[in-house]
This record gives sequence, C-alpha cells and structure tokens, in this order.
Amino acid sequence: MIRCLIIDDEPNARRELEKLLLATGRFEINGQCGNAVEGVKTINKQRPEVIFLDIQMPVIDGFEMLSMIDHEIMPQVVFVTAYDEFAIKAFEEKTLDYLLKPVRAERLAVTVEKLLERLRANNTPEYDTARLTRIPCIKGGNIKLISVAEVEYALTDISGVHVAIAGQSFNTDLTLKALEERTELVRCHRSYLVNLEQIDQIIPGESGVAEIKTLSGQLLPVSRRHLKEVKRLIGI
Repeated sequence: MIRCLIIDDEPNARRELEKLLLATGRFEINGQCGNAVEGVKTINKQRPEVIFLDIQMPVIDGFEMLSMIDHEIMPQVVFVTAYDEFAIKAFEEKTLDYLLKPVRAERLAVTVEKLLERLRANNTPEYDTARLTRIPCIKGGNIKLISVAEVEYALTDISGVHVAIAGQSFNTDLTLKALEERTELVRCHRSYLVNLEQIDQIIPGESGVAEIKTLSGQLLPVSRRHLKEVKRLIGI
C-alpha cells in the first residue's frame, strides 16, 4: 500500500479524491489537510510516500509549500489543479505528475503506474523549488507569515523550532534544516541559524567557540565548526 496525504483547501475535492484513491486498492490515506501549514506539519510527522497537492490554495500555494519541506523527507508529488496553465508549470517544476479536476479514475490509473515505478526505484525525489522569502509561523492560533529578511535568528529546542523577530518569538512547523537549505539564514550552531544582516559583533571565546551579538543585543552561540564560515561570509 502507498502511504499518501491529500492537501487541498476544498473539503469536497478532498473527499472525492479520497474515494478514487481508495477504489484503486493501492493507497493508505495518512490524512487530509486544508492548507499548506497543516500539510508541512503532517508531512514532518507522518512521512507519506506521496502527496496529492492542490496548487491553488489561499495564502500559501502548492509551489511555495514544496519549498518548505525537508529534502530528506520529500515525498513524491502529484499536483492536482483545475487550471491547465498551472499543470504546465507543474511539469516545469519536475513533479511526478499532475491531475486535472475533476479527477477521472482512468487518468488516476496512469498516475498510479508512474508512482509504482518511481517508488520501486526508491530514490528521494528532486524538485526545483524556489528560495523561501516567507516563513509560516503560529502565534495565538493564527498563521503569521514572516519575511525572511526581518528574521533575527531561528533556533530549535525540545519544544520545536522558533523564529525571532523584533523581540518576539514565533513557532514554525518548518525544520531548522529546511530553513537553512531554503533561506538566507546561516548556520552558526547545531541549534541556531542567524541572519547575517542582524549581526552586530562576534565575540571570541575559549577553545575556538564564540558568541554572536545581534543588533537587538541577543547573544547566540557560535560553534567551532561553524565559526570560520560565518566569519568568511561577513568578510572577516
């Protein structure tokens, strides 16, 4: 059985696609998500083998959502769309396949064969994803999109990943690795990324480690492993 996730902001579309997928006898539905933020969170948790992803979703569309997923856990992607022009772009993004709404069983059968062939190869899919310019964060139950340029630093701890901006901290379902790979934030420590434009000072410490003092006065650790690269990037 192929473990899959359906991500679409239209409940009726999700239900219809679920019926078609179950009717093939090939799929185990790991869940349904109504937006990209729920989708990223569920992918991180469930690790589905394939996602059926709507392109046209509010706030964060399907293309932007792909940029928010860790390369190491990237599932096979089938775009689902009602618009032919988006379907053409889906091929340009090198996704596995696309389905036009309303999805037809005979067209889905073609996609299933492509999926089976790709999954037998057991290779992590490679998609051309754009750099992230916005980070979806949670504050008080609401989704807040934060510009990467405004971020001071990001960190991970036992409670999750946090993004710091203007003296405030926001939780995000994106992993630190995804933020490092897809944004301009730079690794300075195993648990920290920093915005180079927000660095005020680098304070040397003992045994090759250091601290970064940000423009707002926050102190961030810099490990020996990452100190040389940070200094190179800021030109010292």
